[in-house]
Amino acid sequence: MIDFRINDPSIESQWRAIILFGRNSATYKFAFAKSLLELASNETTRITLKDLAIPFSREIINHLKQNDKQGSSSSSTFLNHCRSYLNGNITENDMISHTEKLGFVNVIDAFQNVNGDIIPNPFYKKNFKGGNKEIVITDDLLRLKENFQFQNFNQEVEARWNLVETAWNMKLNPKLLEVKYDESNSMFFLESNQMRRTDITSVRDALNGYQKGKCFFSFQDISINSTNNNLCEVDHFFPHMNKLAHAEVGANINGVWNLVLANGNINNEKRAKIPEKRFLQRLHNRNEFYINSKHPLSETIQNQTGSTPEKRIKFLEQQYSIALNNSIHKWKPSIELIGSF
Repeated sequence: MIDFRINDPSIESQWRAIILFGRNSATYKFAFAKSLLELASNETTRITLKDLAIPFSREIINHLKQNDKQGSSSSSTFLNHCRSYLNGNITENDMISHTEKLGFVNVIDAFQNVNGDIIPNPFYKKNFKGGNKEIVITDDLLRLKENFQFQNFNQEVEARWNLVETAWNMKLNPKLLEVKYDESNSMFFLESNQMRRTDITSVRDALNGYQKGKCFFSFQDISINSTNNNLCEVDHFFPHMNKLAHAEVGANINGVWNLVLANGNINNEKRAKIPEKRFLQRLHNRNEFYINSKHPLSETIQNQTGSTPEKRIKFLEQQYSIALNNSIHKWKPSIELIGSF
């Protein structure tokens, strides 16, 4: 497995490792993550579970309104209380009380655990001594707020949440799963057996975390916030203009495996040129991040490129040869910072 944190021990990389690679038996992790981001924004340094239950339950409730299944188990007492609240059978105070007792049973201990161990720089500590039930926010979580990437985190969490819950609620066979790309709207979507389309999430929001918030080619910081002047662009690693040549060997040039995010100026430089071959390893690494994260994009990339790392490397090598045969120029960015994957 390619380690997402190799050469990059930064706190933003640790945060993304939690969101992208932590366990997903339920969506509580995402509600907890969004609650932590809210605490960081407000510079809160400690909070009781009773107070934390307010933003946490709010996030769960908002998603339950759209998709009823928020976990892989057949039943959940906590989620049933949330459903009762939505149906008007219990009060908001009752729902918050149930959240305090049941909502945090596993998530507080499990959230910061990635690949069997706690991250090097925990974002909070649990204080359950002397009758207290609170979490104490560390300086590392507050430091996230000062990072350029902080503006992207909430959208990245939401995108990951949408992908997980959509797959659960549509009950799709992973072997047949195909997350599709709507180029005109920059959206990922799924189609059921009845060809009913379900929009999942923005392409930018879904891709950004796996590129560590960096331009794929120049490694400059990029934003997925539509109000930011540095809004990134969605690019085809292998140019779209050669799609028929790739299609002859069964490759979908619009597949997730071929989509990357790039700084607008860098993307304008590249246009339909073929990146230097050294970037092919970065594309493979980025795709392996998806596959190791165990969600619908993982299944889609395996279905599109191969079931093993060896097959996926061979697939990319084949696509590179096809691209070169149909292009004149190889390209490298005018600005290139040191990359970490």
